[in-house]
Amino acid sequence: MVGGGRDAFIGAVHRIAARIDDQYELVAGAFSADPEKALASAADLGVARAYTSFADMAAREARRKDGIDAVAIVTPNHMHAPVAMQFLRRGIHVICDKPLTATLPEAKRLAKAAEASGVVFALTHNYTGYPMVRQAKAMVAAGELGEIRVVHVEYLQDWLTEAVTNKQAEWRTDPARSGVGGSTGDIGTHAFNLANFVTGLSLEALAADLSAFVPGRRVDDNGHVLMRFRGGAKGTLMCSQVAPGNENGLRLRVYGSKGGLEWAQEDPNYLWFTPFGQPKRLITRGGAGSGPEAGRVSRVPPGHPEGYLEGFATIYTEAARAIRAAKSGTPLPEGTTFPGLREGLEGVAFVDACARSSARNGAWVGLNL
Repeated sequence: MVGGGRDAFIGAVHRIAARIDDQYELVAGAFSADPEKALASAADLGVARAYTSFADMAAREARRKDGIDAVAIVTPNHMHAPVAMQFLRRGIHVICDKPLTATLPEAKRLAKAAEASGVVFALTHNYTGYPMVRQAKAMVAAGELGEIRVVHVEYLQDWLTEAVTNKQAEWRTDPARSGVGGSTGDIGTHAFNLANFVTGLSLEALAADLSAFVPGRRVDDNGHVLMRFRGGAKGTLMCSQVAPGNENGLRLRVYGSKGGLEWAQEDPNYLWFTPFGQPKRLITRGGAGSGPEAGRVSRVPPGHPEGYLEGFATIYTEAARAIRAAKSGTPLPEGTTFPGLREGLEGVAFVDACARSSARNGAWVGLNL
């Protein structure tokens, strides 16, 4: 692991997720840019191979006979590309937190390097690992909604409603570390990825209106986006971190010619399906109507909560399957799917397009892929 040391929220999430399905062992880490903190964090975690430099870690681990198979990158956005490059050059598989990079040129260079290296590259858009999100994707693919016409996705939080000075807010509101996007890069990319994953649609153009409501804030804390998809479907995306009363309000609604679906992250084990002209139906994780796509990523019986950590675990386990297949030269196990370079590049291009559109008073723009 690179990053994720003391006081880092997401590092602990990744470590828990990696262990849930018993697919990984944490054996080495450069847990902080501060050498003292890096070593102290390794001691906290009982990790013997502690490094104070990610470049040193990549070089030395690559030379070891028992060196690491994969690296988890859980740093602020601006460090994703330089860290990943060090490990890609040495043929070490990469599991990276989103977004892929802080800037679009960086994302393109990283994607090119990763493809050339042939390693497995997984991006932890964890919401794609939720069982009922897999269920929704399968239903759309099977044509149960008919032709997709309308997509509404939103991700609402309130934690940046006022100026905040804690560690998480500090780097997320600093364009040098977060990139050009604030709420668009932090949570808008999750919403965008979720809509694409479930519907299978590809974005053609968008028109965005971004705002920084808190005085002095240098990145957006609220975004409204209109979307046009290839094939004719239309969509809206709203992301806000200044919406009092909302904690992690990620919600997706998809409507087609035959019916509609609704899913909310804060109630993740339930999926609402309404065939046109019929009563609304509730599909529960593991319950009647829930299919094999949801079942293969479920871990506990119906009625028991399963969500955020398990969603991350699904991505880690899918990546483990891909890494084993790559090492053995065998095909991926059937059904294995996880976000990777394409989704990462699209996410950074989405943020870039939102910024360009908003700067032009909401003009329609395409993704610079």
